[in-house]
Amino acid sequence: MNQFESVISDRGSKYAVSGGPVRDRDAVNAFLKTLKRTKKYAKATHNTWAVVFSDGGPLKNDDGEGGAGQIILQMLEREGLRDHMIVVTRWYGGKHLGGDRFRHVQDCVRHYLDNTQVA
Repeated sequence: MNQFESVISDRGSKYAVSGGPVRDRDAVNAFLKTLKRTKKYAKATHNTWAVVFSDGGPLKNDDGEGGAGQIILQMLEREGLRDHMIVVTRWYGGKHLGGDRFRHVQDCVRHYLDNTQVA
């Protein structure tokens, strides 16, 4: 698992991004379970994620951050990255971010892609 903490901080909200290879839904569940073993990730407001499987198509979850999973999915598809999930974690800071939250998700995914060796 690759993990980058404190990627973005805006109006009290904090963002992190994690990712790693997965082959199927069971591996996705195992990845999320491992991530949430760390108490701060288990208590995060949102753990949004997406993956594109080589043989099963796309899978995403907004975890209450409507539309965030779709942003991650689109970026994975644009990169042609298969069998690798990316999770953007947000700890809500008490102030609504409006459309900026989507830019932050995008920036987190870009940070991950730029700083990780992915095939």
